[in-house]
Amino acid sequence: MGAQISNSAEVRQSAILGLGVYRPERVVSNAEICETIDSTDEWIQSRSGIKNRRFANDEESVLAMAIASGRKALEASGILPEQIGAVVVATSTYPSQTPQCAAVVADALGTGGPAAFDVTAGCAGFCYALSIASDMVRLGTEDYILVIGVERMSDSTEPTDRAVRFIFGDGAGAVVVGPSDVTGIGPVVWGSDGSQSQAIRQEPDWLAFANDPAQRPWIKMEGTAVFRWAAFEMGKVATQALERAGVAMEDLGAFIPHQANGRINEVIARSIKLPESVPVSDDIAETGNTSAASIPLAMEEVIRTGKAKPGELALLVGFGAGLSYAGQVVILPPLAQD
Repeated sequence: MGAQISNSAEVRQSAILGLGVYRPERVVSNAEICETIDSTDEWIQSRSGIKNRRFANDEESVLAMAIASGRKALEASGILPEQIGAVVVATSTYPSQTPQCAAVVADALGTGGPAAFDVTAGCAGFCYALSIASDMVRLGTEDYILVIGVERMSDSTEPTDRAVRFIFGDGAGAVVVGPSDVTGIGPVVWGSDGSQSQAIRQEPDWLAFANDPAQRPWIKMEGTAVFRWAAFEMGKVATQALERAGVAMEDLGAFIPHQANGRINEVIARSIKLPESVPVSDDIAETGNTSAASIPLAMEEVIRTGKAKPGELALLVGFGAGLSYAGQVVILPPLAQD
């Protein structure tokens, strides 16, 4: 064998150093949603736990929300933009496939041209991106990474679709991941079930739309199939994530599942026998399902409301289109001060 590749990097620990979020100004009630779908406030709350959600205005683009949340995460972490070695954006609703959202965000934040790429893994996207960033830090690829989950789901759901419209909202959340003296991000448990890919899908695809612009693509969902899969499979993922992290359930400061449906999260909590002393994020009640933005927004909710504090352990579980899932235990980070 000839010359060999040198890699002297030592494995180190990673943690979330700061968290920032952006919530659109406009609050959309169930009553307003019911102006275009055949439903009621009572039915929506009983089936999903949702009371309100946020819809972005014309100025609150995916890019603008990503930048705003990223700026707050940097502030909370105390890390300067030029120290960021990579920007990773989890989204399914950025309107351009090229260039990637992350590169534009990186430039807007003054990071000086780091690596930048997008991750598309539906509602599990943030947890996927967080795991990638954690591994990059642990292996010494980069010291500090900005991870953002951002969506404008209001653009992707047909206003008269009774099965989908009431569920989704808009928003963004970001974290800075960096080296740590202790393990701040546990091992990920992740995977997918492509055999159920039609359960959450875009229909039609963009090529079909190009051939017939009258057929605009929308998010379609088989609600019963998704509920059954998430409610009964994600408990296994949650348990495995705890086991891999070596953390007992009673040591958690919070359980932060993807805010897909309040009833799903209740079933998951019961299935893993979550102690009543461990609070469960209920950000969905006022924010709806924000897909890849859901987990960081829900993290912010438990800290802002005092349900949990920075420094405590939290179990994150993201799940959705793919069908895909990812979960890990993290130490809750500090928040940006408004």
